[in-house]
Amino acid sequence: MILTAEEVRKIAGLARIKLSDNEVEKFRKELSVVLDYVSELEKVNTEGVEEISQVTGLENVLREDHAKLSEYRDAIIASFPERKDDFLKIKSIL
Repeated sequence: MILTAEEVRKIAGLARIKLSDNEVEKFRKELSVVLDYVSELEKVNTEGVEEISQVTGLENVLREDHAKLSEYRDAIIASFPERKDDFLKIKSIL
């Protein structure tokens, strides 16, 4: 299946990509190869195949997220150039 130049321009427009005439011709061929490959994949029988989101077998090894005070909190607050109570005071940005 070979894409037309108009189809490539439409795809480029949807992606907000400006293409020269040479690029349109180049991508006509390259996108056609990709679409042909996808149509081959559509023919594969996947009946009974379990869906997976990754294939490495790795599991999430992140720790639980718990809020805790830093042991450096007081030193950090003391180093603020300006502060109001325990908050860093900055110039207004609006």
